[in-house]
Amino acid sequence: MDQPTQELHLAAPSGAGPALAGPRPNAVPWTAPAGRTVLLAARPSAVKATTAQVSGPHPSNSLAEMVTSTIASVKAHLLLASIPPQHGRGHRSRAGRPHAAGLCSAAGLQRRAWRARLARALAENRFILHYQPIISLRDGSTSHHEALVRLADGRGGLLPPASFLPAAERCGLIRDIDRVVLAKVAALMGEQGGERALSVAVNLSGLSVTDPGLLAYIERQLALHDVDPARLVIELTETASISDMSRARAFCSGLQALGAAVALDDFGTGFGSFHYLKRLPFRYLKIDGEFIRSLPVSPSDQLVVQALVGVVRGMGASTIAEFVSDQPTIGLLRAYGVDYAQGFAVGAPRAALPIPA
Repeated sequence: MDQPTQELHLAAPSGAGPALAGPRPNAVPWTAPAGRTVLLAARPSAVKATTAQVSGPHPSNSLAEMVTSTIASVKAHLLLASIPPQHGRGHRSRAGRPHAAGLCSAAGLQRRAWRARLARALAENRFILHYQPIISLRDGSTSHHEALVRLADGRGGLLPPASFLPAAERCGLIRDIDRVVLAKVAALMGEQGGERALSVAVNLSGLSVTDPGLLAYIERQLALHDVDPARLVIELTETASISDMSRARAFCSGLQALGAAVALDDFGTGFGSFHYLKRLPFRYLKIDGEFIRSLPVSPSDQLVVQALVGVVRGMGASTIAEFVSDQPTIGLLRAYGVDYAQGFAVGAPRAALPIPA
């Protein structure tokens, strides 16, 4: 069934001539340009116009042109009036007001819908963690697990991170989600305890890395649950946008001083790869799956992996290969000197962190 049309009654200024024969019951008053009065539908696809009084300085303008101009104005003002203050940040006009074009676009409306959906998920505690092991290629032992966030959709299913994390970054909620994940991981590690307790890696957004309060938040969570910081690994996604490199470097140095480890994730997928390598202190470098999936049949991938192993080893750090899916790949990784592997060939994600033996 089609949605009912909500109509807007645009009233003419005083003295501009007769208006329409009374507004509709659900009409909203609005002043039209050049002293004209039209009746518009709120949905652009269902625009209606009726007789107008032509009494302005530009009688040559067609009614269609005036209607088109007024629709854009109405849409912009209505949408801007409904946007919370935090949406005012970003691209602005000379007058300091946000440009309405992006906000009225399909992408802008979709961003607002995602924001409402994710805010509701945060309030309802619907972010779920799964854990995937990272295995030593030398002796087969488990180095640590990576916490992988999922979103419960409310219908019994789980959404993968790729389906909602980009939206969370665009609508400004990624820092809240990162903090929820950190708190959940700290609580779980606190429940385990003991000498053989497992270590866990948490992947952070580039926006969180430059959050000036995040390091103190991590320290508080670890202290609250009596967790040794040495059990925590913070992964920084190499493809993430780190807007303040000096602050990111300070954050990584602070983590190391605390006793936690830093891993550079998805390494090799962005043009700034070696810039990150030079500027950020790290213990692990995770080679992106782009260079691992076809490793047995791709000479170029083989060269890249061997080169990265040499560089990282020379810097005193360790390498982790991501998306390891078969035994031939594992054999090559061992031969090239890669330290650890992560992928379905060595362990699938699980809903619970294994209890140490």
